[in-house]
Amino acid sequence: MANETATLAAYVANLRYEDIPPKVLERAKALTLDFLGSAVRARSEAESTPSLLAMLATLGLDGKGDATVCGDAKTYTPAIAALLNGALGHSLDFDDTHADSSLHPSAPVVPAAFAVGEIVEASGRDVLTAIVAGYEVCCRLGNALDPTSHYAKGFHPTATAGTYGAAAAAAKLYKLSADQIVAAFGVSGSQAAGSLQFLVNGAWNKRYQVGAAAMNGVVAASLAREGFIGATESVEGKHGLLVGYSDNAHPDKATAGLGKIYETMKIGVKPYPSCRYTHAAIDALIAMRREHNLTPENIKSVEIGLHRNGITLTGDAATKRHARSVVGGQFSMYFTGALALDQGSFGWDDYKRLGDPAIEALADRIEVVQDPRLEGKSHPFGARVSIESGEGTLERLIPDPSGEPSSFPDAAAMQQKFLQLARPVLNERADRFADAILSLDKFDRIGRVTSLARL
Repeated sequence: MANETATLAAYVANLRYEDIPPKVLERAKALTLDFLGSAVRARSEAESTPSLLAMLATLGLDGKGDATVCGDAKTYTPAIAALLNGALGHSLDFDDTHADSSLHPSAPVVPAAFAVGEIVEASGRDVLTAIVAGYEVCCRLGNALDPTSHYAKGFHPTATAGTYGAAAAAAKLYKLSADQIVAAFGVSGSQAAGSLQFLVNGAWNKRYQVGAAAMNGVVAASLAREGFIGATESVEGKHGLLVGYSDNAHPDKATAGLGKIYETMKIGVKPYPSCRYTHAAIDALIAMRREHNLTPENIKSVEIGLHRNGITLTGDAATKRHARSVVGGQFSMYFTGALALDQGSFGWDDYKRLGDPAIEALADRIEVVQDPRLEGKSHPFGARVSIESGEGTLERLIPDPSGEPSSFPDAAAMQQKFLQLARPVLNERADRFADAILSLDKFDRIGRVTSLARL
C-alpha cells in the first residue's frame, strides 16, 4: 500500500470541470437523473419512508434548513437532506450499479453533492465536478476492497466505500485542500459502516445505511472544513479501510489510471427495481418467454446459475423463495424470476404481486445454483438460465445484464424511466426537473434546479 488516501485526496482537490471529458459529464448527468427519479417516487411510496420521517420529527430534525429533499414540501438541514435523499433514492433498488465494485455510486454521492451544493450556492458545473469526484473515489475504493471478500465479511460496499465518495463530493464543493480532504477521509473511516444482515428478514437497514453514508460524508467534510483533525492513511493504514474490511484487498486498484480512466463510465443503470444480480436472469427469462411462447403451464422447472455474490444476496432458498416484503422481493431471484416468467415484464408497481399464488407456484419450480462459468470474471452480474418445458430444455447464458455501459440506454430511454417514476409525484414539473438535470452545467446556482423537486 502506498499513500492511497493522500493520492485520492489530491485528485479530488485538483479536479477541474475543464479536465473532465464531455462524455463523462454527460454520463454523470444521466446517472444523476436516474437516481433522482427513484428518490422522488420513494418519498411518497416506499414503505420505510414514514418511519424515517417520524424519527426526524421525534428528534426535532424535521425542517429548519434550506436543503431540498426530492418530492417533499419541507426543506431540511444539509446533513438530514443527504440522509433522506440517499435513503429514498436507494429504497426502490432501482438505482445505478458499478459492476466491478458491486456498489451503487449515486446513492451516497449525489445527495451529498446536492446538499452541500445548495448551501454554498454552487453552480451546476461545480456540482457535476463534485459528483464525478465522488463516483471516482467510491468506485475505486470498492474495487480495492474486492467485493467478493467485502461481502464475505458481511459488509455492504455502497455504505462503506460510499461514505468516502460522499465525503469527496462534499469536500470538493467546500473547496477543501488536499490535506483537509485527507482529514475528511479520516473521519469517513470512522463512519464507514453497512451490514448485510438486512438480507435475513428483508429489513430496511440497507436503505438507511446508504442514506447514512451520504449524511456521514457531509459531516466528515464539514468537520474537516472547520479544522477538525482526522486520521491519516484512512484507506491504507494499519487499521484502515482496506485492512479492516477485506481479506483480499487490492490497493493498487484505488488509484490505477486515476484521472485517465473514468470509473464513472463503467456505471450501469437498472431496467428492473431489484438487486442487480437478478437482472441478467430476468433479461433471459423475459426473452425466452417471448421467443418460445412460454406460459406458466408448460414450464416444468427452471435452473438459474449465478455468481457466488448473487447466491449470497438473492439465492438462498430457505429465506428467499417466498418473499413477503418489498426488500425480500428485491433480493429474491425466485420472486423476480417468477414475475418475469409470469408476465414478461417487471416494474416498481409489480411488488403488489408479493404473495400472489401464481407467482408462488412458479417460484417453487425455480432453483438457484452457483455457476462456475460466472466466476473469475471482471463483471459478476451474469446469469445462466435453463428451462425445462414442453419443448425440451432451453438454455441461455447472459454475460452482462442490460443497462451496463455496453448497452447503456439512450437519453430518451433514461428520461422515460425518470418520468414514469417522477410524474405521479411531481406532475408536470417532472418534465422541467428532468430537463434541468440534463442541462445542469447551464445553471449558475444548483438551487434553481433543486427547487423543481419540491412539492
